[in-house]
Amino acid sequence: MTAGIDTSGLSSTVRPQDDLYRHANGPWLEQHEIPADKAIYGAFHALSASAEQDVRAIVEKTVAAGHPDGSEPRKVADLYSSFMDEETIERRGAEPIADQLALVRGVEDLGGLAEALGRLELQGVNGIFYTWIDVDAKKSDEYVTYVMQGGISLPDESYYREDNFAEIRTAYVGHVARMLELAGLPDASGAAERILELETRIAAGHWDRVKSRDVTLTYNKVDRAGLEELTPGFDWSRWLTGYDVPEHVIAQVVVREPDFFTAAATALREVELDRWKEWLSWRIVHGAAPLLSKAFVDENFAFYGKTLTGAPELRERWKRGVGVVESALGEALGQLYVAEHFPPVAKARMVELVANLVEAYRQRIDALEWMGPDTRQRALEKLGTFLPKIGYPDKWKDYSALEVDPADLFGNVRRSVAVETARELAKLGQPVDRTEWKMTPQTVNAYYNPRMNEIVFPAGILQPPFFDLDADDAVNYGAIGAVIGHEIGHGFDDQGSRYDAAGNINDWWTSEDRAAFEERTGKLVAQYDALSPAEVADQHVNGKLTLGENIGDLGGLSIAYVAYQLSLDGAEPPVIDGLTGSQRFFLSWAHAWSTKTRAEEAARRLAIDPHSPPEFRCNAVVKNIDEFHDTFGVTENDGMWLAPEERVKIW
Repeated sequence: MTAGIDTSGLSSTVRPQDDLYRHANGPWLEQHEIPADKAIYGAFHALSASAEQDVRAIVEKTVAAGHPDGSEPRKVADLYSSFMDEETIERRGAEPIADQLALVRGVEDLGGLAEALGRLELQGVNGIFYTWIDVDAKKSDEYVTYVMQGGISLPDESYYREDNFAEIRTAYVGHVARMLELAGLPDASGAAERILELETRIAAGHWDRVKSRDVTLTYNKVDRAGLEELTPGFDWSRWLTGYDVPEHVIAQVVVREPDFFTAAATALREVELDRWKEWLSWRIVHGAAPLLSKAFVDENFAFYGKTLTGAPELRERWKRGVGVVESALGEALGQLYVAEHFPPVAKARMVELVANLVEAYRQRIDALEWMGPDTRQRALEKLGTFLPKIGYPDKWKDYSALEVDPADLFGNVRRSVAVETARELAKLGQPVDRTEWKMTPQTVNAYYNPRMNEIVFPAGILQPPFFDLDADDAVNYGAIGAVIGHEIGHGFDDQGSRYDAAGNINDWWTSEDRAAFEERTGKLVAQYDALSPAEVADQHVNGKLTLGENIGDLGGLSIAYVAYQLSLDGAEPPVIDGLTGSQRFFLSWAHAWSTKTRAEEAARRLAIDPHSPPEFRCNAVVKNIDEFHDTFGVTENDGMWLAPEERVKIW
């Protein structure tokens, strides 16, 4: 067993008592450059890059192997080959989207526009709203159709109104004009100005990201008549015809932002049809750009890469090709990935870690001084029904309906969207499939799904530096243990805590306990509101937007520490390389967040990302944990000091 902490990478000039993040990562931050094709890079991204290389090797092996026609490996090979066939893609230019643009040109009235929106959604073109099928958040044994706001092409509604994004809006108009010109559309410059004006109106109807994450506000279930009442003048029958789906798809609908749908319907009636046709043509060009010829790809990257994120170079073609295969055939690749990169012993070790984290949560909930017995009992009931999923699904997706042509990239992607849409729509009226995963096994991430009350850990993240079969327990608990704790914690964050053990939105709290919880979360909001990342020191974290993730981080690390102590079973951990077990635990947590970010990307993430910047996911969390202060002997004269009465303790 190894220590798992490279002490040569620790800073000799920054003390952990003053800045844990820069003590653990200082030399790395000084010496490493962000790769030219990335806007942000750190431990997560390095592991993702490694997984990407592994997947590339698998894909190229399938290309060389000559698998039988119709087999999933052959589909993987042919889809990748179609993306790498630059000669055919260049020759076709904008021809793949000609029929879609012709469809829009032929629209003569609002009913025709609604039908075109439906038909294009079936082909992967995002319209004025998004539609998907998911578990009903108040009837978790049924599926229901959800609809949510859309229609904008900048990252967030704030980009259309805030002064600090004015230069981006100007650059956006130039980008839209160039793209429309490449597609051969008339009056490209004038159309670009009008598209920004229309999208600004659409964005004005959007709920902001803080309001949009409220699970109670965004659950508005209506029947067909209620949907039509919300959207006067929008022809849902024509939309269904275009989307080629039966009427029962919108017999019951959860509308996430009712105000938006009313505002959008008003705009559809008041803005002249030709303006909408320009906008929809732009949506077609924008959505297809990464799959078209080099001129489209380069212009798309110039704005969405360089301008918005600061990344100076486009990702290599093979990386983008792997991404397309992941999107269309993710679990087919996942089966191949798991066979090569996820040994059974890793799954067994994770089962043990998860069990210890759940037990640690149970002990902490049992001991909470601010929670009454009734709410505590319901919290323990919910914890006891958590479903862990580790590594890969028990049942794999079937891709037999997807036809792949090695000479037709755009057609392959369009057909993939249609197949996945049909797969989703087929869920309506069927029993909920609790074996389904929302991430592929090769993904370097994890998630909590409140409607299933499940925590999911794909094989991709179960590798060093997060999970190392050969490493000391302290390091594994400080990294993957905290990730496990984080995902469990989402079941008890400000939004996840509104779901009960069965996965339904249901107020299982007493009013006194909810008030005590919100007093603590309010203090956490204030702590994070005061923080500004080094890359954009004049901009602040949004404590309300990031609250759920901050609760997850704080609870996850706190509980992981308890679980680590449980794993020791009373034994004293050894000192390794001069570091105690507790020191290795907190240093492991700090290493997990080692990250460098370009200023443009830092600003973009502050606007849209529910996660706090990496340095705060490290430092702001540990400041609230008594054991961190005890481990490193932090005093009120040190930079990491937070007075005991100011420390937030939730779970």
